[in-house]
Amino acid sequence: MTYQGLIHRYRQYLGLPAHTQNISLLEGDTPLIPMPRLSRQLGCELFVKFEGLNPTGSFKDRGMTAAISEAVGRGAETVICASTGNTAASAAAYAARAGLRSIVLIPEGKVAVGKLAGAIAYGAEVIQIRGSFDDALTLVVEITQKTPIALVNSINPFRIEGQKTAAFEICDDLGSAPDWLCLPVGNAGNITSYWAGFKQYQKGLPQVLGVQAAGAAPLVLGHPVEKPETVATAIRIGKPARGEQALDAARESNGMIIAVPDEKILAAQKILAEEGVWVEPASAAGLAGLLAESATGKFEAKGKRIVIVCTGHGMKDPAIITESFISPKVIPANYGSLIEVIAS
Repeated sequence: MTYQGLIHRYRQYLGLPAHTQNISLLEGDTPLIPMPRLSRQLGCELFVKFEGLNPTGSFKDRGMTAAISEAVGRGAETVICASTGNTAASAAAYAARAGLRSIVLIPEGKVAVGKLAGAIAYGAEVIQIRGSFDDALTLVVEITQKTPIALVNSINPFRIEGQKTAAFEICDDLGSAPDWLCLPVGNAGNITSYWAGFKQYQKGLPQVLGVQAAGAAPLVLGHPVEKPETVATAIRIGKPARGEQALDAARESNGMIIAVPDEKILAAQKILAEEGVWVEPASAAGLAGLLAESATGKFEAKGKRIVIVCTGHGMKDPAIITESFISPKVIPANYGSLIEVIAS
């Protein structure tokens, strides 16, 4: 059967109203990639769920197909979101697909260029605010309570319905849930969605390792972070909208939520690239957390089947790589010069 998107494939499992129309860019169906070198290193069976291969380059498309489809079905003409980048691009793309107006609020100077470019390319009206993501989200909530504009951030319950399909796909590919699921935690919608999906699909439950950046780790610290700072812009959030649900997922799964410093996140990004998977920094947080816990002996990976969720493609934030890139050598255009450089 020809693939027709997530809502078509999993509609029976999704709590979507009858008025929902299917607005799809054929999102989902992302690969579960074996990681042989890391598997040997850790003595486990390790896979990457590469969500960067969704239409706009991040996992956000799963929830956005559901949120926009529901909004279109009830007659919404405008959608709005607050974003650190990935939600903006996804909302703009699906709104464009549906013929809706899209408005995006972003924190000034805090969004990776690759993500901002996506929102602009898809036709969103981008507004920067002098404040944090949390400030932007507060404004978005207020305006959607007072106007017919539809909110499409992850506090929209239909976003969770779409995003939980990633758990279904993992179970379909493996035949059951993995032993451990490791993933980044920012606004906490994704960890909430995966846990809901595994519980609903009834093919086993993984333990969940949620990973925050040390400079933006409110769930680890136990209180909001007023000015979160991390190179992992996608999880630079100081007050997660679904923080309590994330903590519930960790507790119920007998898992944990931890924080890792930026240098470990960037090191994990490099390790993934060495196996051919280029992700944005935040996407490497799950692996960074797994490696950090394994190194301290707090986490026994040996003999386990582990899935690392990589939420966004490396093209979302290429400046992280290019800014540290040493300019290549320039040589004359002749064979002798080329062989000399290669042999040196």
